[in-house]
Amino acid sequence: MSRLVVDAPIVAVTVYPDRARVTRRGRIIVPAGDQTVYVEPLPLALEDDSVRVAGRGPATVLGVDVAMQHNAQSPEEAVAEVERERLEVQELVAELTDADDVQEQLDTFLAQLARRAGNSFARTLASGEPGAELTGFTESLTDRMAAVRATRRGLAAQRREAEKRLAAVDRRLAEIYQQVKPDRRSAAIALELAAEAEVEVELSYVVPAAGWSSSYDVRLTGDRLTLNWYGLITQRTGEDWPECDLTLSTARPTVNAKVPELDPWYLDRFAHPVPLAAAAPGMEARGAGRRDRLLSAAIEEQSAFGQQQATVEQGVTAASYTPPRRVAVPADGATHRATIAAIDLDAKLDYVTAPVRSTDVHLRATVVNSSAHTLPTGKASVFHDADFVGSAALPLWAPGEDVELALGLDDRIRVERKLVRREASKATLGSTRRRQVEYETKIENHTPRDARITVLDQLPVARDHEITVKPLTAEPEPAETTDLGVITWKLDLAAGKETTLKLAFRVDTGKSVDLTGWRE
Repeated sequence: MSRLVVDAPIVAVTVYPDRARVTRRGRIIVPAGDQTVYVEPLPLALEDDSVRVAGRGPATVLGVDVAMQHNAQSPEEAVAEVERERLEVQELVAELTDADDVQEQLDTFLAQLARRAGNSFARTLASGEPGAELTGFTESLTDRMAAVRATRRGLAAQRREAEKRLAAVDRRLAEIYQQVKPDRRSAAIALELAAEAEVEVELSYVVPAAGWSSSYDVRLTGDRLTLNWYGLITQRTGEDWPECDLTLSTARPTVNAKVPELDPWYLDRFAHPVPLAAAAPGMEARGAGRRDRLLSAAIEEQSAFGQQQATVEQGVTAASYTPPRRVAVPADGATHRATIAAIDLDAKLDYVTAPVRSTDVHLRATVVNSSAHTLPTGKASVFHDADFVGSAALPLWAPGEDVELALGLDDRIRVERKLVRREASKATLGSTRRRQVEYETKIENHTPRDARITVLDQLPVARDHEITVKPLTAEPEPAETTDLGVITWKLDLAAGKETTLKLAFRVDTGKSVDLTGWRE
């Protein structure tokens, strides 16, 4: 009786952040009685416990087994002769290389000898003596050098031919390996039929070495922010995914599906560490066993199929997305991008600068996620209209949550901070040492619209009872001053206008205190 193998191509893939569920489907005519239908080849790395079978037709599924399908022909037997020939050619190439190295050293020696002979010949001519013996030696040396170089040219030609032969052997080896089928896995599905009938078999399984992550394009046009969300899919499962029903799921199958419980929180007397040699036997093994228990778990199955355009299917704990265009994903580890959604969001724009560190002015957008999507973390490319201005990291962003996005630098807001006054006094008997400084920060708005600007500055913070910091001037009144000395101004600056901020403070230290951390 012939083996019943159903042609079941991949029809759907659900990609999770760190794995994927693959679905194959095919039809086959099955004789009456107890029969076994095979789906093959399957990837070697599939997780056995994840295999599920469904179908249509007048048949009862009795069970499914996953087995290894070994190659009938040993690759070692198929390539042994070609490998021997390859070894011979490699040895020939090595011999020719060694011979050329010898000739190269001889050529170098003869060239040095020729230079010395040339110097002797020049001295002989200067003395007026013809030097017949030296002339004969020079001619002999010239002939020898010509012979060595001719030998090297011959060796180079032989090596080129040997390398061509080696390349041909490598091509033959590659062809043989392509003809030899590697070990694969197969699913044996046991069916029971009352009469011969056509049945449809659907097989699904989970494979590791696959996943997806998010990336974004954030485009600012006026006060409107457009966010394009992309799924970046990669896989090295050993089988190529054709253009099929591809679903991206935010579900995260966990290694421990148990609801967390808290153990008692004990406090005890500190015990000095026990030397490693005196540690109780079996301690390391017990720790390793605990790690193994934490890592052992079952796969959590989820089925999700999208409809047409990038619509979301909300589950209890996750969502699934079907890209509007089908994407083929080969098992090459490369990144393949699929569009998930384009979201228009309202943005409140303002500027942030900390001139005590840098006079750069950062454009910031405070945006509320008004969509139904929970946006995963990912890298965002930021554009102002058509201009790329930089990259930002987008955090996990739930619906209704507001997020601050850094949208690059704006050179049209000019900031200049300078030290306008510095005073210092030396300690005298029974007195303290005093330092007093004042800074001015000028801000100019060269944008065509009013700007909301947050300016950060700071006072030093004393960490010794003999060091005292006293604020003197902060104009205008700051919006906030923290216990750690951070001063925040919030300004509304009209287009084309400028303003100046002032900050002055005094530091008193005891006469025996050497101050560290001071900067101006």
